[in-house]
Amino acid sequence: MPRPHVLLSAAVSLDGCLDDTGEGRLLLSGAEDFDRVDAIRAASDAILVGAGTLRADRPRLLVNSQERRAGRVADGRPAYPLKVTVSGSGELDPGDPFWTTGGERLVYTTDRGAAVARARLGDAARVVALGAAVDWAALLDDLGGRGVRRLMVEGGARVHTQLLRLGLADELRLAVAPLVVGEPDAPRLFGPGAYPGGPRGRMRVLGSEPVGDVIVTRYAPTAPGTTDGVTAADRHWLRLACDLAADCPPSETAFSVGAVVVAADGTELARGHSREGGDPVVHAEEAALAKLPGDDPRLATATVYSSLEPCAHRASRPKPCARLIVDAGVRRVVTAWREPDTFVPGADGIGVLAQAGVVVAEVPELAAAAILPNRHLVTPTVS
Repeated sequence: MPRPHVLLSAAVSLDGCLDDTGEGRLLLSGAEDFDRVDAIRAASDAILVGAGTLRADRPRLLVNSQERRAGRVADGRPAYPLKVTVSGSGELDPGDPFWTTGGERLVYTTDRGAAVARARLGDAARVVALGAAVDWAALLDDLGGRGVRRLMVEGGARVHTQLLRLGLADELRLAVAPLVVGEPDAPRLFGPGAYPGGPRGRMRVLGSEPVGDVIVTRYAPTAPGTTDGVTAADRHWLRLACDLAADCPPSETAFSVGAVVVAADGTELARGHSREGGDPVVHAEEAALAKLPGDDPRLATATVYSSLEPCAHRASRPKPCARLIVDAGVRRVVTAWREPDTFVPGADGIGVLAQAGVVVAEVPELAAAAILPNRHLVTPTVS
């Protein structure tokens, strides 16, 4: 199962502080931003905080809006997202409101910490041991296996730092408050160390907006070892597109391809695969785009992830997939594998897209996953 989309959510002062050093919690934002956070919680499958944040802030991590809770239930989901915490020691307070309010609770800990957590919490939570130390990749794999597709991480600084440094964060939403803390010992969002995207950890800005008196900016961390603007989120969605290619009915005369259309905020809009629905000639990108209204405003800032370069020529339809993407208004495509000359010599869907002003990113290290369901069609030198 794919790992969840990992969203880091935080609020800081102009000088990057999460809090001051005084007693009580420094409120960095107001009612409008709290409502924005509540909406993100409602759209998430799970919310995670570290044990240190539980001890310091005692958060309940609830969806406060009754309307949003009702919407989740109407969609067949529980009223509240799964609440998750991480504790190496298992030393958790069973009286904390985290354990006594809201929906289901899950604790990730070490082998040694598991016994402590179970003794302290009893039936208040499920406890999962991850080994001698907390393995964040294994944690995300386990959440994915539990059906968690969107994970909201609300802190603390150590958790945010670890996920970002390990290249496991897909998105950062940062609310910056119009105040300066000015205290050298005040806690800050990220700790020292090396971050993805090079020595400066540069990110790609996805958007920015005023929310009350704070400015909320969305960033996509650059994946480790890349400088081409490809993010960890891009790899997540492209891996899913490659997985979808395996769902294609086998063919000796056409490639098996998967495609996913994803909005700028990380929401999956549609997915498709070749020969979907029993149509022997439908292509993956075509199948995905057909599930959306042609005038959907989200398409202008969406990304199409396709396991194979979108086709530039085809005999079975009036328009190839590259042209369908352009006509839909999509301005960004991420793909894993360039189309070989097996069926269409000189195919250049990337060229068609680029000529129309669409930004195309290639992730060649995922080409093997894209080729796998097509290995009977390609020559040994390609496979």
